[in-house]
Amino acid sequence: MTVSLIISTYNSSATLAVCLDSVLRQTRIPDEIIIGDDRSTDDTAMLIEDFAKRCPVPVVHLWQPDEGFRLAMMRNKCIAHSSCDYIIQIDGDVILSRHFIADHCATALPGHYIKGSRLRLNHTASERIRSRRRYCRWYWPLSTSLLKDREKAIRLPRLLTVGLSHRYRSSGTGLGANMSFWRSDLLAINGYDLHFEGWGCEDTDLELRLQANGVKTFKLFRSGLVRHLWHREKVNPHLPEAYQYMNDKLSRGEIVAVQGIRQCQQK
Repeated sequence: MTVSLIISTYNSSATLAVCLDSVLRQTRIPDEIIIGDDRSTDDTAMLIEDFAKRCPVPVVHLWQPDEGFRLAMMRNKCIAHSSCDYIIQIDGDVILSRHFIADHCATALPGHYIKGSRLRLNHTASERIRSRRRYCRWYWPLSTSLLKDREKAIRLPRLLTVGLSHRYRSSGTGLGANMSFWRSDLLAINGYDLHFEGWGCEDTDLELRLQANGVKTFKLFRSGLVRHLWHREKVNPHLPEAYQYMNDKLSRGEIVAVQGIRQCQQK
């Protein structure tokens, strides 16, 4: 199967630099990399241009006007642009373990999507890493002692992780910063619902509609590891209304987004 890596970013070039450096060190490089950008005003564009010159696979920089937090729209544009069978989705504020792409691919099965977790670095470690703007091999073992989730930080051998991941099936929801899907499954529900603007809820809505459409979920267990660089938590005062909209929609059996990928392609 062919694999697209989709990365979301906005005005965080120092963080994105570390993320992209970890992509180049993967044991299994994706077939294409698509970076979705809410029209950053820092040096993100220059960073991506330089990265594309060093990367052995095609790199696409997609952007949209900065009109607020519109992650659902940006991810839809990336999915629409993808030419691959399988999509791995991350945020630009994570550092990938060397086997991250390989772990997602090893666990992928038709009719399923995968959700991973993130291991949170503290503020001090995150700022230290950002200041260097690149991945260093010693970050990974050293950062284990600086994590808030130390018990999850050690990757198990592949045969064991795949077996346990398949045992840890779940109908709950995960984090959009570490997920993967078959592109055809996303197209079947018209991707992310463009109704969601502002932080939160768009990932949960997508997962619940996938599940309602018969797509099962696996939770990666001690594999597909990412280190999440600290940042201030985003706040959305309209989050309760967003969840109410989602619950009302699902109660009516609305699985396909009325405004989704197809509508993004028309804009």
